[in-house]
Amino acid sequence: MADGIYILANDVVFDHLVALLNSLEVNGAKDIPVCIIPYDDRMKKVRVEIATLHNVTLFENTDSINFWEEFATQAWTSHRKAQKVWQAKGWQQVHCLGMHRKFCCFDGPFDKFVYFDCDTLLMGSLDYIYQKLDEFDWVANDFQYTSDINYVFDLSSEKLPKLLNINKLQSHIFCAGWFASKKGILNRTNSKQLLKKLTSGEAEILSLRGTDQPLFNYLVARSGISFYNFAYHQPALVTGNHWSSQFDVIDYVLYDKGRRLTYLHYMSISAAKFTRLCAGEDVEIPYRDVFLHYRYLNSPETQPKLAPPNLLVRLQRNIKSWVIQKVNNVQFKLRNFWDR
Repeated sequence: MADGIYILANDVVFDHLVALLNSLEVNGAKDIPVCIIPYDDRMKKVRVEIATLHNVTLFENTDSINFWEEFATQAWTSHRKAQKVWQAKGWQQVHCLGMHRKFCCFDGPFDKFVYFDCDTLLMGSLDYIYQKLDEFDWVANDFQYTSDINYVFDLSSEKLPKLLNINKLQSHIFCAGWFASKKGILNRTNSKQLLKKLTSGEAEILSLRGTDQPLFNYLVARSGISFYNFAYHQPALVTGNHWSSQFDVIDYVLYDKGRRLTYLHYMSISAAKFTRLCAGEDVEIPYRDVFLHYRYLNSPETQPKLAPPNLLVRLQRNIKSWVIQKVNNVQFKLRNFWDR
């Protein structure tokens, strides 16, 4: 069976893509083929970059792209609350429609795959993830389950407890920015059955605090796909992966209390900040030196020289860092309490 990696990208996140591809090359995924799913048509720089890479291809199955975009459109346009809120904000019918193209993973060339949002860096081997796919059809490795379920499902919906087991649901929610699954787990047959449920009124249980993530979680939960989350089932052995955590940096690899991370996710930090950073602006980004290392791994001579920040900026950053550390300590204690 062919193992692979999917990445959703376009020219807007070009710096992210280069950094991620380089981290894959040196941190355990050198021989794993990569397929890039286009977020939209802004792909000129991406095409030039991957043209010289032997193990990276572009997903160009327009039938699949059109199918999943139509699937997402029908699902979200049947969500009356979403349409009302998004229209009031002046947004499109489907907020961030391009994010839903990651569903194309299920039509691609890989039998087993790991999906990466582009704002991610690989830190360690993926072997244990692919091995777990021999037992389960969906594998996650994040602490989304410790968060408010309202990020994924709308708890105010009266239909939610009638459709899904709330007690079980909390332990099964996951971040759709990084997951592993298999080809065809979501397909034309079961997706049409699930779409019929969504458009008949079940879409109302989807939270509006995400884009594709509520829909992914709905499909996994509603279809009964076998699910495993390393962070939930083995919390004592699993590292964090979110940039807000305090990790140790050794040779541009991150460690959580001595355990090597599998990946670092820069979720919720705008791509514009990284673009400005790579243009030479002194932008505050967690683990900035780590990102720059991978971004310019193969062209260190082009890495921008950043001017040191002034005293006021340094003071502001120190205060912010102190606050973040205090918040993280509280969250860590709460997580340990609930895991007991």
